[in-house]
Parts: sequence; C-alpha cells; structure tokens
Amino acid sequence: MSYLLSKNKKNDNNGLIQKVTPQSANWKYVGFEVQALAKSSSINIESLSDEICVVILSGKVDASTRTESWQNIGERMSVFERKAPYSIYSPADDFVSLTALTDVEVAICRAPGKGGYQAKLITPEQCQYETRGINTNTRHVCNILFANETADSLLVCEVITPSGNWSSYPPHKHDTDAAPTETQLEETYYHKIDPPQGFVFQRVYNDDRSLDETMSVEDGDLVMVPEGYHPVGVPHGYQSYYLNVMAGPSRNWIFNNDPDHEWIIAQDI
Repeated sequence: MSYLLSKNKKNDNNGLIQKVTPQSANWKYVGFEVQALAKSSSINIESLSDEICVVILSGKVDASTRTESWQNIGERMSVFERKAPYSIYSPADDFVSLTALTDVEVAICRAPGKGGYQAKLITPEQCQYETRGINTNTRHVCNILFANETADSLLVCEVITPSGNWSSYPPHKHDTDAAPTETQLEETYYHKIDPPQGFVFQRVYNDDRSLDETMSVEDGDLVMVPEGYHPVGVPHGYQSYYLNVMAGPSRNWIFNNDPDHEWIIAQDI
C-alpha cells in the first residue's frame, strides 16, 4: 500500500476515521482529522498553536468557541446532498466545542496560526460554488475557507465529481515556492464515495517520476499530496466527494498544469 494513502480507521478507533499530523505525514503545515460522533456525544478541540476549521460534513451540532456560540448548525445529512456545509473557524489559542444533535461526521483542518483572525461561523451562504471543466472533465467545487474568507494559513474546499469523470484534471501541481508563478502547498484529499462500496483512483507523481504512486481509494480514505500532480478518476456508476485542505509558506493557491496534458484545456474551451 502506498505511504501516501491512509485507510479508513472508523472501525478501529471509536469513531476516529482519519488523523494526519505534520509529523506523521513528514511535512510542515497541514494537520487533518475526521471524527464520527454519536447523537448526544461531545468533543472539545483545542487549536493550540494552529488555526482550525471544523467542517460539519454531515449532521447537526451545537458549537462554541472561547467567545462565540451557535445552536443547531448543520443542514445536510450526507456530503452528496449538493448543499454547502456549516464550518467553524477558530484562531490559535482557542477551541471548538461540539455537541452532536444527530449522528455527526466532522472534519478538523489544521495549519499554523498567528492569531490574526477571530472565531467565526462560516455558513453555506458564505461559501462559493463553481463548476470547472466540461464533458467528462466536469466537477463541482465549493470553496469553504478560500478567497471567500480570511485566515492565516488554511485553504479548505470540497469537490463533487460525477460518475465517469475526472477531477483535479488536467493534472496540476503546487509544490514550488515561487510566487507569482507557483506556490508551495501541502494538500490532503479526504474521499467519500456514493454508493459507499465504490472506489476511485488517484495518482500522485512529479516530473522526474521520483514520486509516482497510483492508489485505489475507498470511502473514508485519505490521500496525502506532499508534492507533484494529483488527478482523480471516478469509475462509471459512482460519484466522488473529497474535502481538500491546503497550507504552505503563503496562503495563495497558484498552480501549474502538467505540460504534457495542458492541451486538454484549449480543447475544452
């Protein structure tokens, strides 16, 4: 199994589905965790030296930080409902406390924080939707904590890719700290599949192929992208969801396409 693939851990860890730290991933910036909560259970998430974005993937919760509180937030019961999520942003040296009003799945996105912004609720109305590509290159993007919202380091978005389509395609990379031509961003892909017995394929590779991993990814699995290009292919009969978390030396998403495949963009215009 590829060292870039973290398998679904839900059955082994009392609801902990995924946990990746900078130490376990052997990188500097991104931490990521997914936790399933049973109805009426609670969790307290300390931000410590990080800023965090807690994404309510499914279910409803009451939530609070050191200075704010919100009741009965969350609307969708599945990430495939085509509704934007509710999310809570917390700066460094704060916390997010959640009480589950239904069975809940939450994603905890982390990156180094400077304490420059206040805790806030990000509602579905504050998210930004866009559709990218055409034909079998079509995918639907929801920006949660991107250019639509301020933060110190974190970039968070989610993507639905229809049956038979490709996503993060043509292959692109953002692994060089050379703004304004490219920025260096570590990235995680948290995958969900509908129906859940399906799988997708993700390849992570660089120009000289010193990194070249192709993975069969199942529901609840996570792929780490430390560098290189990272396209996703979805088989017929299934649709793909993934939550992306990115962070690096600067909070700016500037990528470059694989020159071998960039011709596809001109064809699609």
